[in-house]
Amino acid sequence: MLRIQPGVNMQSEQQQKYRDDYYATVIDSVGDGVIVVGSNGRITLCNPAAEQITGFSQRQAKGAEFDKLFSLETTLVEMLTKTMRTGITISDHENVVVRSTGKITPVAVTCYPLVEGSGENIGAILTLKDITYIRELEAAVRQADRLSTLGTLAAGLAHEVKNPLGGIKGAAQLLEREFSPESEMLEYTRVVIRETERIDHIIRELLELASPRALQIGPVNLHRILGDILLLQKQAVVDRQIAFVQHLDPSIPEIMADYEMLTRLFLNLICNAIDAMGVDGRLTVTSRVLSDYRMTQNQRNSRMVAIEVADDGPGIPPEDLENIWTPFFTTKSGGTGLGLTICHKIVSEHRGMIKAESDPGHGTKFTVLLPLVR
Repeated sequence: MLRIQPGVNMQSEQQQKYRDDYYATVIDSVGDGVIVVGSNGRITLCNPAAEQITGFSQRQAKGAEFDKLFSLETTLVEMLTKTMRTGITISDHENVVVRSTGKITPVAVTCYPLVEGSGENIGAILTLKDITYIRELEAAVRQADRLSTLGTLAAGLAHEVKNPLGGIKGAAQLLEREFSPESEMLEYTRVVIRETERIDHIIRELLELASPRALQIGPVNLHRILGDILLLQKQAVVDRQIAFVQHLDPSIPEIMADYEMLTRLFLNLICNAIDAMGVDGRLTVTSRVLSDYRMTQNQRNSRMVAIEVADDGPGIPPEDLENIWTPFFTTKSGGTGLGLTICHKIVSEHRGMIKAESDPGHGTKFTVLLPLVR
């Protein structure tokens, strides 16, 4: 008879516990979400990344029935059910979203069968990858393509219009000299001159959009730009009840950028926010460093500076939010609809990203991401 010494058995248990702890640490360290579901349909493991993506804590998830916990995510439940029934691996990188966190998060999901050495199917493993940044990048690329096409068209159109427009303005100025100072006809010539100047301004913006000047890169202190703009705008709205709030990270160093272009970018965003609030409101400017942000799918993670300009105005309706980067789209009377389009181009030329979020009735926030390159 083979006797197993108590010490040997205890040593085996310690080794097994060490292995369990080791594998648990490995899974917890994985950047993608990992959820393990047993053959009974209950969750046996949920790593921290899965907690962040789904909004469910490990305490909530462990032991819960998967189809009940994720009852809102029908595609996810169907993938798990099919994998556990057939034993095949299923992937979906396009159609799955998670709503549990209170917002819609697009995720790439792969569901693997969990098989013992004997070949018995004992459950499934789901991996979830938050692909929000990929969707944002795809949207930015599509917008850049549209702007490139529109810019080429605008350049040709602007050159065709500019010459006859100059002729119209010159003729109106000559005609103005023919009337006496008391003539009612002077008002008509002044309207013609004013409107041709307005069109000329739009054409200059179109040409700048189509053929911008080369960037003049140098060390730029973002906080100095923001501080100067806010100082001037405070004086411009001294007769209105607008509060200016700054949360600027003092550790952010100078970045390599075009000072004039960034000044124009942030001046446009801040002026838009002030205009949106009317006679009173609160404008908040925030800067922070994103130390682990990936601009493209294959690019290594890099540090980015995030500048947020937020107001508590009426906000932008969802149907308008989709079009704010489109040339000539504007909801402001007298606006050209090119300001935000030019802002988008300035950020793109600096290899950054700009996005807008709005809650109708509660305000709008624009976020500019710029590479922290020194």
